[in-house]
Amino acid sequence: MSAPERPSLEVGRIVKAHGLKGQVIVDFWTDRRERREPGTKLTTPRGVLTVRSAAPHQERFLVWFEEISTREEADAARGTVLSAPKLEIDDDDVIWIDELFGASVVDEQGVLRGVVVDVESNPASDLLVLDSGALIPLTFVTSVEANTLIEVEVPEGLFE
Repeated sequence: MSAPERPSLEVGRIVKAHGLKGQVIVDFWTDRRERREPGTKLTTPRGVLTVRSAAPHQERFLVWFEEISTREEADAARGTVLSAPKLEIDDDDVIWIDELFGASVVDEQGVLRGVVVDVESNPASDLLVLDSGALIPLTFVTSVEANTLIEVEVPEGLFE
């Protein structure tokens, strides 16, 4: 009997070809180094791609996949979304971004403040973007029920 398959997450996208030997520029949407280490297998609608090497390149990554060896193959892969199994991290303090989308956000008084439609990267703290237009730093999140409810404790005046 095989192990149950873990749900996968979209972790990046091939932006464009680079050079003549099949290297590509990848925009990773995760800071997890495991996603770009040699030997890592990433799934795509066209099949599995295995990372041969990856190096930082102008705020993105220059990646060489085992299965892409020519400029033409790299050009054909442009726009391909890369997915990987969700990591199994046993830490109650970890908040998975995919569990935030669609969740209702309530403050400490139980007032509904909106629904999460996006998460923006910010140097101080990532921000929840609500359908109401409000931006809430993740540091104010006190509890998360995946894709359902997020409770926040915010300073007075944040929603005014």
